[in-house]
Amino acid sequence: MTDIFKGQLNRRTAMGTLAGFAAGIMLAGCSGGDDRAAGPVAAANADGPPEKPNLKLGFIKLTDMAPLAIALEKGFFVEEGLNVTLEPQANWKVLLDGVIGGQLDAAHMLAGQPLAATLGYGTQAHLIAPLSLDLNGNAITLSKRVWQMIRPSLPMEGGRVRHPISAEVLRPVVERFKAEGRPFNMGMVFPVSTHNYELRYWLAAGGLNPGFYTQGDVAGTVGADVNLSVTPPPQMPATLEAGTIDGYCVGEPWNQQAVARGIGVPVVTDDQIWHNNPEKVLGLREDFAASNPATVAAMVRAIIKAQQWLDAANGGNRAEAVQILSRPNYVGADAAVLAASMTGQFTFEPGDTRPAEGFNIFFNEFAGYPYYSDAVWFLTQMRRWGQIAEDHPDSWYLDMAKKVYRPDLYLAAASRLVEDGVIAASAVPETDGFRAPTNQFIDGMSYDGRKPNLYIAGFRIGLKEGQRVTAAGVIDA
Repeated sequence: MTDIFKGQLNRRTAMGTLAGFAAGIMLAGCSGGDDRAAGPVAAANADGPPEKPNLKLGFIKLTDMAPLAIALEKGFFVEEGLNVTLEPQANWKVLLDGVIGGQLDAAHMLAGQPLAATLGYGTQAHLIAPLSLDLNGNAITLSKRVWQMIRPSLPMEGGRVRHPISAEVLRPVVERFKAEGRPFNMGMVFPVSTHNYELRYWLAAGGLNPGFYTQGDVAGTVGADVNLSVTPPPQMPATLEAGTIDGYCVGEPWNQQAVARGIGVPVVTDDQIWHNNPEKVLGLREDFAASNPATVAAMVRAIIKAQQWLDAANGGNRAEAVQILSRPNYVGADAAVLAASMTGQFTFEPGDTRPAEGFNIFFNEFAGYPYYSDAVWFLTQMRRWGQIAEDHPDSWYLDMAKKVYRPDLYLAAASRLVEDGVIAASAVPETDGFRAPTNQFIDGMSYDGRKPNLYIAGFRIGLKEGQRVTAAGVIDA
C-alpha cells in the first residue's frame, strides 16, 4: 500500500468517526490486511464475493440514468461479479414501490425519495443512498405560447436573450391568467423530486408563491399563485402540447424534446438555479444493504467506474453514451435530442445553443459523494413548503441526513478503487460530509448545511419558525 493511500485511509477513518457513522462498512476495513474493523457488518464482507450477484435495478427514462446503462454496457457490473438487469419503470411512484416491495434491488432514484420514505412522508420504509448519481441535468421549460408572451420584455445581450431568466417575468402572465379566471399550471415529476423544489425555488425567487402542503396533501396548492402537478418525465412534452400545463421542470432529454418539436422553450437550467446541485441517487433498502454488504460495495464500485467513464477525456465518451442511451431499452429518445444537452451544449431555442459543459456532471466535482449537506437541503425545502409540518432543531436535520445518506459506504467502495489504481485519490473529497457554504443560487441566498433553520428563516416566501399550514392558509402555531 502506498504512503499516499495510507494517508487517505487514515484520514477517512477519522472522518467517519467524527461524523458518527453507525452500522455499515467501516472504511478502516477497506485496505485489507490486519487492520480490518469489525462492526455490525464486518468490513471484510465488503471485499468478498457478492452475496446476491443477480440484481434487478429500476430506472426512469432520463439522461441521468446513464451511469447504470454505462455500468452494464461497458462491463463494469460484470467486472464486479454482478449480473444486472435494468428495468424501466412507468413513473417514480412505481419505481419507489418496487424498491420498497423488493421487486427491485435498487434504483435510479430521486434524491428526495429515500429521505421522504424514511421520514414516513407518503410511504414508510428505511431507504438509504450510498451514492449520488450526478449533478445538474434539469431545466424549466415554458410553452411556446407563454414564451411569446414574455419574450418582448426580456433583456438582450449580444443579440440573444440574457440568461438566467428570473421567474419575475411570469408575474404579468400569471396575473392575466387569473383575471381571465384560469390557473397558471406547471408540471414537475413527483412531490419530493428535485424538480419540485427547483421549480418552487425559481418561482419563489421571482416573487411567485408555488403553494404549501397540508398534512396528507400531495397537491401543495394552498395559497398558490402557480399550481404545480405531477407528470411522468416522458409525458411532459405531450402534456405541454395538449395545453394541460403551461410549463414544467424535468430532466433531459424532455426539455430538448420540446425544443425539437417546437412546442416549448427552456428558460433556466437547474445549474443556474443552484450551481452544481445534486440530482439523482442510487436508492435501496437499508436492510438489503445490511444483509448484502459485498453486493452493495460491488454495485457502488461498478457505478463509480461508469461515472468516471462518462466524464473522462473532457467528455470524449459522451457521443458514445448518447448512442447507448438512445436505444429504446434505455431512454429511447432521438440521439440528436440527447446530444443537444449531453455533449457540452444546451439549446434554449432554435438558433440559441450555448456552451454548457457542466450541464451533466457524473464524476467530476465529487459528483458521486453523498453529502449530508445535500440531504439537509432537501429537508429544508420539505419544511419550507409544509411537507415537514413542524419545526425541528438543526440536530434533527443532521440526524435524518445520516440515516439516509451513507458516505461510509461510498468511501468503502471508492477507497478500494483508489487502492486498485482505478480512480485517483484526489477524486475522493476530503470532507466531514458537508460541502462548504455557498451562495451560488439564483437569488443569492447563502446555504450552510450545518444551519438549516437559519437558512429556512431567510426566505421571503416559505414557512417561518412556528408556522404551519391549514386548508385556510399559513397560520402561527
